[in-house]
Amino acid sequence: MTTPLFLLRCVQLGLSIADLELLSIGLINDMYAESRNDECNYAILAMQEDFDRF
Repeated sequence: MTTPLFLLRCVQLGLSIADLELLSIGLINDMYAESRNDECNYAILAMQEDFDRF
């Protein structure tokens, strides 16, 4: 990952320079990946009963 790409992801997440002092690069990458998953619509959502059976 390049520095400009990393900074772009930070801007897309709405992170400030002060936030970068508290977060690692890996955590920011994870946050970015999860933010892309938020837009996904799943056909089936697990309910509490499903977790209990698991």
